[in-house]
Amino acid sequence: MSDVRFRVLMIAPTSFFSDYGCHIRIAQEAHELQRNGHTVLIATYHNGDAVENLQVVRSWDVPWIKRTLVGSSRHKLYLDVVLTWRVLQAAWQFKPDIIHAHLHEGGLIGAILKRIIRKPLIFDYQGSMTAEMIDHHFLSGYDSPLYKPLYALETWINRQADMVLTSSENARRMLIEEFGHPAAHVTTVADGIDTSYFAPQPADDNVRRMLGIPADRRIVVYLGLLAPYQGTNILIECIPQVIAAVPDAHFLIMGYPDPDSYRNYAESLGVGSYVTLPGRIRYLDSHLYLGLGEVAVAPKMSRSEGSGKIPQYMAMGLPVITFDSAVSRQYLGEAGIYAQYADREDLARCIIETLNNETIRTQAGKTNRDMALLHHSIQHIGPALEDVYAAVSTPQTPSH
Repeated sequence: MSDVRFRVLMIAPTSFFSDYGCHIRIAQEAHELQRNGHTVLIATYHNGDAVENLQVVRSWDVPWIKRTLVGSSRHKLYLDVVLTWRVLQAAWQFKPDIIHAHLHEGGLIGAILKRIIRKPLIFDYQGSMTAEMIDHHFLSGYDSPLYKPLYALETWINRQADMVLTSSENARRMLIEEFGHPAAHVTTVADGIDTSYFAPQPADDNVRRMLGIPADRRIVVYLGLLAPYQGTNILIECIPQVIAAVPDAHFLIMGYPDPDSYRNYAESLGVGSYVTLPGRIRYLDSHLYLGLGEVAVAPKMSRSEGSGKIPQYMAMGLPVITFDSAVSRQYLGEAGIYAQYADREDLARCIIETLNNETIRTQAGKTNRDMALLHHSIQHIGPALEDVYAAVSTPQTPSH
């Protein structure tokens, strides 16, 4: 643990807290920094859940936006303006030693603040801004007239940080090779998991009954956002093929937004009775739901983002089926069960073969658990961030 104590202003241009990837990373980083004696203040949008033991300041209320905003949205254009003013006010009162910005909008706000208060800026990179805009159909594609200016803006934001953090080596390589980012100014701090909390455990029959899943079903679990770029559509589409081969299979697909549309989609394919979509699951309850699974799936389509659900599955001791990508292989190595990228039939094949082979499930689950303990324990986050903060700070920076 570092002897220096930092005051860290985190900028989170999102509806913090909501139970999905980047929010979990933000909360974990803040908790681990505080555990190591640092002071953290999170500046975020007006809406979102409170998180125990975290100090949060919110931008002014925008009454017509109450729902959680996921991904690119035109509403963010004015929400970020309001948040910028709130960040400036918070910085004046809090007097941070470190600015730690999340998402590219946060990086832009952080770049403004850096010039005003002259403190180091850390940018927590969680995927390409322009790639995400394409994934969310905010841009029509790489030939969109807005793509080149937004790509230039993304590159500029990346360069404003004293250090860029990525959650995977794949993202680090992409920044260096595709965006020309200086290698010395980007480092990887992997997502962490509380491996004592997320651990192999007997299935909770009360949770199964609450969900209405028959006792004789063998459950395939998914936990995350529901969206085409997350592979949710392909996952639903492969279910008829799986059920034809494994009639006692059942899919527990947890997350949001709009689970009703995916429930209707499953019904339209004739497999509604084999799919349960309970909607948003609290992160702190998710181990109970994942504990029902024999197999976990992570069919994410985006190649630019990390996949924080995979270490969570690994910590639970679950075999993990995913599309073959650099990010997935970094997490899972040889223990991963890989389907051809974006191939619905191959995804179904992998699920069928894994459900039908207890040896594969047992070996993959044990290896995943061992790897989670070795590489993905949450305890690594605090010291890793301290090293980054110390590297970008002058000896005179911490004043508290």
